[in-house]
Amino acid sequence: MSYTLVSDATLDLPLDLIERYAIQVVPMAFNLDGQEILHYPDERNMTIEEFYDALRQGKTSTTSQINPATYTEFFTPILERGEDILYVAFTSGMSGTCQSAILAKEMLEEDFPERTIHVVDSLCASAGLGYFLNLAGQKKEAGMSLDELKDWVIANRSRVAHWFTVDDLFHLQRGGRLSFAEAMLGSALKIKPVISVNEEGKLYVENKVRGNKKCEEYMISKINDYMDDTEHTVFVAHGDCEDRALALKDKLLEKTKAENIRIAKIGPVIGTHTGPGMLAVLFMEKEA
Repeated sequence: MSYTLVSDATLDLPLDLIERYAIQVVPMAFNLDGQEILHYPDERNMTIEEFYDALRQGKTSTTSQINPATYTEFFTPILERGEDILYVAFTSGMSGTCQSAILAKEMLEEDFPERTIHVVDSLCASAGLGYFLNLAGQKKEAGMSLDELKDWVIANRSRVAHWFTVDDLFHLQRGGRLSFAEAMLGSALKIKPVISVNEEGKLYVENKVRGNKKCEEYMISKINDYMDDTEHTVFVAHGDCEDRALALKDKLLEKTKAENIRIAKIGPVIGTHTGPGMLAVLFMEKEA
């Protein structure tokens, strides 16, 4: 049976890969100084660069989770054309979005009893979710069935390694990830947190180092220690600091076994909470 791979606009996956694997993306809203804007992967309503420029100018942004009605509206046309759905959701460790999708699934199954809807919590965030959807898209393209791919996603979601850092600690402080005192002290001493995602899909501060160079060295060491022996694709993601992302890409090619490195942009939904200057590496860890 034919099925559609679906995710949401937190996935921060390059548009060419979204189109290649025909991934359907539920748009998400952010509120920029009172103006609600829907973010799509093609940046039709506001470019990512315009968003970060607005933050640098002092504008504030907030986000809210997708509600069940939005999922119902998005899923219905897919089901009406006879397609089943595998929705891979933004981590439940940071949002209630996955639960909203489950509620929509339960309502739609009454109207479309002949169709199958799988909602899977990715336990991944931002470009980590994008990285995972890229791998899932490859599996689907290779002929994996709906149920096989659902099982693969569940079996491998905890292997996606997220390592990132941010320039402005006060964005994390506003999101409750750091205390005001930690943000003040870290900014004064130029201390930068190295942040990851745990097995529950929640953020945690793994280490604190001084300066961008030390952060990058730390992330490179993680790739060398933990990268899967067969999957050498790495994403380098950035919050409007492409020059740093390209420089890190060159270092990874030189100092790690990474072979296929893609640059990804962090969109407004995640960028609201991380600010300009976020830099991340995403890769697949070895099996336990």
